Amino acid sequence: MAISVALADFYINANCIDIDDWTDADTAKKQRILNVAENTLTRAYSQYTIPDEAVYEFSNTLVVAFNDTNKLAQQGLTGFTVDKVGSFNFKDAFVNGVGADLRKFIPQSALDLIGDANGVTLSKRATKWVTM
Repeated sequence: MAISVALADFYINANCIDIDDWTDADTAKKQRILNVAENTLTRAYSQYTIPDEAVYEFSNTLVVAFNDTNKLAQQGLTGFTVDKVGSFNFKDAFVNGVGADLRKFIPQSALDLIGDANGVTLSKRATKWVTM
């Protein structure tokens, strides 16, 4: 793999819709996000070749999940108000996020790229037992 911040910047700017958090991040944070994304994908899908593009897609998702506002939710804050500016409340999706399994943030687009590179179909959907 030839993962780099410069290549990630190029890919994310050209192929991702919501890039604000990525472009706002400094180079050191981008590199940390890339490292974590690559390590997480490699561990989760060790039997497959992980293309760089999948790492970039996952990195863009992680930078949103760990932006300044969402970090507050992960640390247990349920809401806050900025005087005369606005009020912010968080969904339960990010509660208990600290130390949570990062695999839950892997987007389907990254799985599609991994699947395409390996000739398989990967999905986040799974069969689950239901009691009626």
